[in-house]
Amino acid sequence: MSELLVIARHRMKEGAEQEVLALLPAVCDAARAEPGCLEFDAYRKLGDERSYVLLERYRSRDAFAAHRETPAYREILLEQIVPRLEDRTIETHDVEP
Repeated sequence: MSELLVIARHRMKEGAEQEVLALLPAVCDAARAEPGCLEFDAYRKLGDERSYVLLERYRSRDAFAAHRETPAYREILLEQIVPRLEDRTIETHDVEP
């Protein structure tokens, strides 16, 4: 089974930037501690202070599915961050050897 790369693009609602950015370290740290997570980093978009991308890499699709069941994903990302977003897109890619 191949690794999975996830690219999550988020655009924050105007005025919600500081709240969202304050929550991101907890999401990143929790994901990095998951056994199936190989990489989880946040990057701000140059020229757009309200946008950032999460680059995530997992051992497998099952590891990504497990990530989506964690308290950090549900309680921080879905319940606290997503309501403060203007736009959210998620791309998933198999990692080729």
